[in-house]
Amino acid sequence: MRILVATDAWEPQVNGVVRTLTRTVAELRAMGHAVEVISPDLFKTFPLPTYPEIKVAIGCYEPVQERFKAFEPEAIHIATEGPIGLAARRICVEWKLPFTTSYHTRFPEYVSARLPLPLAAGYAYMKWFHKPSGRVMVATPTMRDELAGHGFRNISSWSRGVDTEVFRPRKSGEPDIFEGLPRPISLYVGRVAVEKNIEAFLGLDLPGAKVVVGPGPSKDELAAKYPEVVFTGPKSGADLSAAYNCADVFVFPSLTDTFGLVILEAMASGTPVAAYPAPGPIDIIPGSGAGALAHSPTEGLKEACLEALKLDRKQVRAFAEKFSWRACAEDFVRNLQPYPEPEKTRFWRRLRRLARVRRRRPEAA
Repeated sequence: MRILVATDAWEPQVNGVVRTLTRTVAELRAMGHAVEVISPDLFKTFPLPTYPEIKVAIGCYEPVQERFKAFEPEAIHIATEGPIGLAARRICVEWKLPFTTSYHTRFPEYVSARLPLPLAAGYAYMKWFHKPSGRVMVATPTMRDELAGHGFRNISSWSRGVDTEVFRPRKSGEPDIFEGLPRPISLYVGRVAVEKNIEAFLGLDLPGAKVVVGPGPSKDELAAKYPEVVFTGPKSGADLSAAYNCADVFVFPSLTDTFGLVILEAMASGTPVAAYPAPGPIDIIPGSGAGALAHSPTEGLKEACLEALKLDRKQVRAFAEKFSWRACAEDFVRNLQPYPEPEKTRFWRRLRRLARVRRRRPEAA
């Protein structure tokens, strides 16, 4: 198929949404699909207030429209609810093109953590945005049930994957990058931002040392407040893999994520996970033998960390090996809503004819 993906989240951003989309697109192309990605790097952008690492596209409606016309997609997926997603949504609604969307972030909770806006306002926007979508793809059953409770319709599951060659247990003889720090090492990887609830981890009375890997707007403030915590800044590639596999427990305190790819990356590295019972962890961890959950969304994270330290790292790795990016991409394709033949051919032929007529009119005048 010719698949168009419109997204406000793309490289060089580093987060779970970007990793999911880039890996899915790579798998789709390996499967033989032609994929056009409309992303912020194609437009003028400005830094998102309070989060300068994220670039927001401006003036994108007409360029997005031209890319639709040039590519003539058979299936359209709108991954995010920002300016590019809005432009693609408007085009699909105006042209009566079928499309799908995905729900990657608990956007209303994310906004409420940063701005004095009620949750109801955030959910009203999200319901409006996703209402015309043929399918709203979500990563977990918990997220599906939560959105259904808020009145969302046409919700479908879209699995996630992990690269088990990049993220793997530490081999014998490989250096311990945390050598010299007191053990056990409790690790957090991800954005250092208020919506990630990181202070719930940093404030715990845990044995050993705490390490935080990742960039974000709260990094300097938290590093000053918790001088005993090691803040490494961002890591990637082999350095990130080593951070995971040299840690003793991975701590995931977020309550706003819809999945948490870092959970699978830690598990693939053989490192057990401790988390709150929020969407993502509550779908992955119970019965896995690869992690432990706190007993509530606000209490018990310390106990979960101590319990996770007792788990068999080989069993943790074995659980992560069940997830693959190819299965994730196959899920994605099954969820798409392709424009049916022969309507698709007629539509794009008619659009091309109209474009030729419009180009000739000035010459005739």
